[in-house]
Amino acid sequence: MKTNPNCLFSLALLLAGCTSLATSCTNESPEDQQARTVHVADQKPGPEHQSDTSLRLKFTKGVRAILEDSKGNIWFGSHQEGAAMFDGKTLTYFTEKEGLSDRQVRSIYEDAQGNIWFEGGRGLSRFDGQKIMPWTFKNYLFKNNWQVSENDLWFKGNEEVGYNQSEAQAGVYRYDGSTLHYLTFPIESKATSQTPYSVSTPFFRGQNGRVWFGTYGAVFGYDGQSFTIIDDKSLGRSEETGYLHVRSIFEDSKGHLWIGNNGIGVLRYDGETTHYFSKKMGLISENSGRNGGYRSGAGTLEHVFAIAEDDQGNMWFGDRDTGAWRYDGTSMKNFTEMNGLTTKQIWQIYTSKNGELWFAMADGSVCKFNGTSFERIF
Repeated sequence: MKTNPNCLFSLALLLAGCTSLATSCTNESPEDQQARTVHVADQKPGPEHQSDTSLRLKFTKGVRAILEDSKGNIWFGSHQEGAAMFDGKTLTYFTEKEGLSDRQVRSIYEDAQGNIWFEGGRGLSRFDGQKIMPWTFKNYLFKNNWQVSENDLWFKGNEEVGYNQSEAQAGVYRYDGSTLHYLTFPIESKATSQTPYSVSTPFFRGQNGRVWFGTYGAVFGYDGQSFTIIDDKSLGRSEETGYLHVRSIFEDSKGHLWIGNNGIGVLRYDGETTHYFSKKMGLISENSGRNGGYRSGAGTLEHVFAIAEDDQGNMWFGDRDTGAWRYDGTSMKNFTEMNGLTTKQIWQIYTSKNGELWFAMADGSVCKFNGTSFERIF
């Protein structure tokens, strides 16, 4: 289903809004932010901030995000224990004491200026090469003024689920290189802290300038002109078939959008039709609960939190209960602890700069696929 964005703001209104931007669009002033700046170099080593030469992450509650930055550092975001940076020799750890907004780091990005952004379960923080600090300067004036450019970064709302009083409706933040703008999705959402349209995946930049957002109850795609919306209504899903519970999205090299769910597995959108991939491949069990509370048995692909494509065009899926799956265009192959994985639950699949697939695991480790099996690398 497609709908045009509502861009009804006149130039006069825009100019008037700019005069009050510094006070009306923020939770705190830049001076307030500076007062909370934490200089990493000034921190004394302690139990939460220390270097580790073992090359094994000390996280125990899972790795949710990985990023190789332009300087060669590798960043890791944990499920509940902050972030870590590997500089080629040592691992250094960061939590709120060093300026993170939250110990749960869901995504990590680098902007065009080389700043590193940490998307927390709550809040957002940025590392400028010297210090980490929470980012609170946000524009809420033009929530329907959707735009997209090549270097934009996009972030979930400030709350773990739902939205705060300033956001007022489900949406996403757009960082244009200088300002963080809050934009609402073109769909009605009731005032609740449990909205199904809270962002649940990292954003994905697809082909033709389109950017994709996965929310718990829908997928939104925006190409600069119009929206593509994939939700339960458009798919005709019901309690019997299982509702969307989106936890991963990925557009492949052919332009197909893959949607991983917590309960009903993988769907594939080809631009016109959405196909139920997991069911087609026989990977939905007969007694499946089709929801996140149901634990799946071996040989199923029902709780998919990570999707990637390798340099040979194979699709990879990381499941919560059954490990890694590889699809070569014809058949599926399953990888578990028998193949070197440290656990069956996978949070993210990251493609390194040299083309390797790194798997962020729920036990706090990172595994690499070496072409035939897996080995732990962090």
